[in-house]
Amino acid sequence: MRWLVGWSSTATGPAAGRESATVLPVGAQLLWGDPDPLWAVGDWRPDEVRVVQADPQTRLAVFGVCGATDDQLRVGLFAARGGALRHLTAWPGSYTAVVQVGRRITVTGDLAGARPVFHTPWAGGTAYATAALPLADLIEAGLDVGHLAALLACPDAPEALGTGTPYEGVRRIPPGHALVLRGGARDITSYEPTASLAVAAPQIPPEQAVDGVREALIEAVRARLASPRHVPDPDGLDGLDPGPVPGMGPAERRAARGAPAPGIGADLSGGSASGTLALLAAGLPGRPGTLNGHGERLLAVTFNDRATGGGQAHREAELERARSIADNPRLRHVVVAAGEEALPYADLDSHPLTDEPGPSLITAARHRRRLLAGSADHFVGHGARQVLDAHPARLADLLMDRRRRHLLRPVTALAKADGPSAQSVLVPFTVYRAARKLARTPYAEGVADTARRLMERQFADEPAPGGAVDASLAALAWCRPGPAARWLTGEALAQVAGRLGDAATRSPASGRPGERRARAALARQAADHRVFEQAAEIRSQRLHAPFLDNQVVLACRALPDTLRVQPGARAAVLRSVLSGAGVRDLPPGWGATSHLTHAAEVRAGLRTAVTDLVGLFDAPLLADAGLVEARVVRKALRAAAEGEPLPLDGLAELVSTELWLRRLLARRGTCWTGAAARQRALAGGVVPRASL
Repeated sequence: MRWLVGWSSTATGPAAGRESATVLPVGAQLLWGDPDPLWAVGDWRPDEVRVVQADPQTRLAVFGVCGATDDQLRVGLFAARGGALRHLTAWPGSYTAVVQVGRRITVTGDLAGARPVFHTPWAGGTAYATAALPLADLIEAGLDVGHLAALLACPDAPEALGTGTPYEGVRRIPPGHALVLRGGARDITSYEPTASLAVAAPQIPPEQAVDGVREALIEAVRARLASPRHVPDPDGLDGLDPGPVPGMGPAERRAARGAPAPGIGADLSGGSASGTLALLAAGLPGRPGTLNGHGERLLAVTFNDRATGGGQAHREAELERARSIADNPRLRHVVVAAGEEALPYADLDSHPLTDEPGPSLITAARHRRRLLAGSADHFVGHGARQVLDAHPARLADLLMDRRRRHLLRPVTALAKADGPSAQSVLVPFTVYRAARKLARTPYAEGVADTARRLMERQFADEPAPGGAVDASLAALAWCRPGPAARWLTGEALAQVAGRLGDAATRSPASGRPGERRARAALARQAADHRVFEQAAEIRSQRLHAPFLDNQVVLACRALPDTLRVQPGARAAVLRSVLSGAGVRDLPPGWGATSHLTHAAEVRAGLRTAVTDLVGLFDAPLLADAGLVEARVVRKALRAAAEGEPLPLDGLAELVSTELWLRRLLARRGTCWTGAAARQRALAGGVVPRASL
């Protein structure tokens, strides 16, 4: 676990001075000192923390993978000194930038939300960090039950979540914003260009937009390839390789020890996103696995689930596509096969405490098994669907722009998605009517309608999603209840409805419904990816998700809506990206979606672990907080395990939140020395933790 932390204190104030002098993060590396210190905490690699300085009071620190040269960093520092922040956010890679100009501190977040920035009032000033739990430790914050309710009831609605966190008093800055601190006072400013609300932004030609996506993806992958290679350190593991073991090769022995392979690797699921990254990383100039001057092929890892029978034909087709892609001589293919021991909900006691709850907690053991077979630097395709695909609400955006003819192909594809039926002929008209209604519904009215539905317990997908058409119709709204909302108590739903009602009256309308929903979906995916990184973390391994980089997100936002809404648009864009990079021979079926087996895997895992899950909700902390009734959740778990069509994603969110609460309340120690909580832990004989 890695994070940065610092604070901006008032220019005068003895109380602030005493606290800042005695309270220090555990296991930290000081980058610069008082009066506004900054630390890097955790297992940062040397090349992941870069500092350039113009003078003792003007400096820039960059944390993470950044493709900028030192000269470019200096230019960005001089631009930020004059107030221009966009220079700090336009470099390839995934990073957090901190600028100090005198007593002014500026911390930039990213556009997606995968690298968030948190802040809280402390000691007369403001403390900030890239993790929320250390700040909660610092101020001894309690749980924000209202935020947990919103996270379960409306997880992809910024109107319900706001800028809160699960910890009282700890806030986050929104994606696309920067935190500016001056002598302890804080200000949050956007570094994105403002768009007119009266007319749509001018759209560039589709060919030019696709070229921009290609260039951004290539630069994002190249930034990782240009970074120094790292060999996993065996110190602290189970020792060095003991030598030959019957039936085990070097890779299996290394995975058993718990260390990734050296060099660079990638997921290779047979889908378009992971396949694109693997082929780009293998095909760009340079040797992706170079170690001490010796070349090595890129390691491509495919996960093969043998525990579920549903979707077998689709899974075999995916595996065959992955093998076909891996025929590239610059790729070395590894297939990780697993049975019931790697199903969702397996080994729930093994994951570490994450900064926040997330549905990835129920699949952490499954993903860790795959990542252990990967490399020290490993590409994943997370975020591709959210940045490239068209959210159904974008159909309303097309109507607002008077582009009705562009609705023909997407609604026709929806009519065919669920197969022939007596109602399929009415689908185009039904979808068009829903899109027109959304286009004519004001933002405040749409949010207030969602609050009313929560109070009246009206859920569009009850009892279960009815297919692509029903899912698209439900998504044609400004915001909507999440899949776990149906199991929350009336008091919890009323609290979330109140949040929505306040947002409807307080927040002005900004952006179009499709654009807002797409950004909310991306922020949700970025938050889930961050939890995934922490829950499935492998020592000495870094996960890279180029689709969540600022540069790639900006390039994808330039894609015209008329291109996005076409069936198969994501696969077509990525095919063009590969073609421009010299990769043209792709296997048949490349670009097919991979959602068909997800429900079967989750249901199989639920069926296997139902006894333990029901026991988990015998006396749940969620019930103690007033968010759920234990018997209702137990009944839903049993029903879903028996095959009843219930929203499986909603149950996963309930289980993961309950697990996270138990990990959090069982935690001992603190991230800080000199804090009151630290002194109590020492007095009680508790060994404090230096990480999350």
